[in-house]
Amino acid sequence: MAEIVQHRIEERIPELEQLERVGLFTKKEVKSIIKRATALEYKLHRLIVNKDDFVAYIQYEINILELIKKRRAHIHYQFKREEIEFPIIHRINSVFRRATNKWKADVQLWLSHIAFCKKWATKGQISKVFSSMLAIHPDKPALWILAAKSELEDRNSSESARHLFLRALRFHPKDKKVYLEYFRMELLHCEKLRKQKEELEKAEMDLGEYEFSPEILSGKLAEVVYRDATGKIKEAEFVISLLNIAAIFDFTKELQDFILQDLQTNYTADSLTWDFMAKRELEAVGAGEELPTAKGRASDTNRREERCCQVYEEGVKSLDSEPMWSSYVTFCLERLKRKTNVEELKEKRQQRLLGVLQRAHASSLLKEAYYKNWLQMLLSTGDAEGAASVATAAAQRHSQSVSVWSLSLQTLMQLGSGDVGRLFQEALTLVNPKESLPLWQLQVQWSVANQSPEETDNVFKRGLLSAVAAVSMEMKESYLDWSYSTGGYKKARKTFTSLQENRPLSKAFFTRMIEIEKQQETPKMNSLRDYYERALQEFGTSDDDLWLQYIQEELGPLGQPENCSKIHWRAMKFLEGESVESFTFKYTLFQTGHL
Repeated sequence: MAEIVQHRIEERIPELEQLERVGLFTKKEVKSIIKRATALEYKLHRLIVNKDDFVAYIQYEINILELIKKRRAHIHYQFKREEIEFPIIHRINSVFRRATNKWKADVQLWLSHIAFCKKWATKGQISKVFSSMLAIHPDKPALWILAAKSELEDRNSSESARHLFLRALRFHPKDKKVYLEYFRMELLHCEKLRKQKEELEKAEMDLGEYEFSPEILSGKLAEVVYRDATGKIKEAEFVISLLNIAAIFDFTKELQDFILQDLQTNYTADSLTWDFMAKRELEAVGAGEELPTAKGRASDTNRREERCCQVYEEGVKSLDSEPMWSSYVTFCLERLKRKTNVEELKEKRQQRLLGVLQRAHASSLLKEAYYKNWLQMLLSTGDAEGAASVATAAAQRHSQSVSVWSLSLQTLMQLGSGDVGRLFQEALTLVNPKESLPLWQLQVQWSVANQSPEETDNVFKRGLLSAVAAVSMEMKESYLDWSYSTGGYKKARKTFTSLQENRPLSKAFFTRMIEIEKQQETPKMNSLRDYYERALQEFGTSDDDLWLQYIQEELGPLGQPENCSKIHWRAMKFLEGESVESFTFKYTLFQTGHL
């Protein structure tokens, strides 16, 4: 191994001598480089090699290259690159090849080599690295795309890029991303040829020796790719993506018309098609013309929106589905959110949206999320009767949805409806009990504000009987808070006493009672100890913070510091697993005054 390392170091001597001779590095720096390089070389030639050692070696060599670059710029010396930089670049490429041969599965290592080649090496080297990488990782479409883009952008070779895309499609015959990028590449190639032809014509050169096929210049190769792609992937979203790519180029009108015709003929069973076709009406010819008055612009905008709605109307007649109505509603919502100072346009947008929402609801095809927009709109316009009607209808339509029930009940509470109490009972019987907590919280909030204390007490007691732990625990905490706010300390303590053995219990239930006790004019330490002891019965094996709070309480003005050692001993005995280590760490910080 020593002989190999010595040989490697000797190979560096000519470039190091040149670095010193031309004044880029000092003699001391050259010695430092030799020392560091020797250490790195030994690591690369060990019996068991480590990937991190290869990375460290490569990074060190790149750092030297960067330093040489900066010093060249500083002293304005740009000669002898073949004798200085080229050997270093060759050495880095060699180490990269060794590393990627050893750890073939590491894609990041391959990509690092490619990034290095792009910055420092020749373009031919990049192709070799991509070729080796794709032989190992043909199952990754993104790498094929990266390789093809490199051929097109770095080497300016459309033919090589096309060849790579075709190879990629053998491995991934239905990959959308590969087809999209292949389609884009053909259009970019076409655009490049058109520019070349234009420049030659401007220079009045003879085009005889250059072949510019009219079919290729008009984008026929891209059309071939489109036909092949849509023959395998029959999705409206994919076709629209291809059309959007074609729309970027100004010479693709025929191609766009062809794709558009295909979309309208073969993909009308997809709501995305109708949505796309409708929104195209906003960008129709003349849409961007500036009109002199705000009212004129508003009138023009309204006409275009009406044309969009006509397409949507055709869509819902042809395809009466939830996604189709959702697209229609979303469009109307987006237009309503657009700012305008013309009240007439704003009112038309509101009426249009309300009409679409009503019809979608009547068809039983309105998504849950849109009921919120509907209710907000009705409330903002002051239509209380309509809002109450929609809230009730939404709850009936989506009777098992907690979010819809919550929205409907909140609306009816806001309107002061007399049916709220009955509807709460109905909701709690229809929804999944495991998801019912928001409804219980809402019912408590409503009951506290609108019902007598006895009725509110009954609501809490029903909640306490819930078989769902989350509901039961939340009700206990809320019941304790309500008892304190309505009946003071005595009632809160009575509630706590009645519930302290009623499991499941939450830590917040005990800590709230501790807070209530501390808020009294003369807190009782014995009561605080009782609350802590009861909390520790439930959570003493896992909650280290509770033990620490108990110790802090004893060290307070009401406590007895001599009890702290007993509490600490008990904590160490009862806590389990990682909680012991956490408690020890926090207790040490507390004793040293850092907590």
